[in-house]
Amino acid sequence: MARKTLLISIKPRYAEMIFSGAKTVELRRKEPRVGPGDRMIVYVSSPTMEVTGECTVTEIEKDVPDKLWKRIRNKAGVTKQEFDDYFDGADQAIAIHVHKAKVFGTPVGLGTLRKVFSIHPPQSFRYLQEADWALGT
Repeated sequence: MARKTLLISIKPRYAEMIFSGAKTVELRRKEPRVGPGDRMIVYVSSPTMEVTGECTVTEIEKDVPDKLWKRIRNKAGVTKQEFDDYFDGADQAIAIHVHKAKVFGTPVGLGTLRKVFSIHPPQSFRYLQEADWALGT
């Protein structure tokens, strides 16, 4: 089965935590269609505005926010208040479990993404085609 590649926008603070290994779960309100072994390319949002690395998805977990919090609280890199604020009004919370996070030798800036790769980073996430997989590698 072909692997999928997800381009995901993450705030600088959380991206740093993923690459340091302190954060192994990325939280979302909307579930991406990825699974174990799929690739997640990390676009670090403003003020960085660069694709800086990648990781591998190990699991997608979803549940009502309070139940999910109990399972992922030590892996998400957020406080309970931040978690509650993010999922306020949501019926479901999504946890993207990742591992093998690596920083690219040369980050790919926003201008290059748009001009060379014709990729516009999403506010949340989007899927990349197989031809786009050369990013950072």
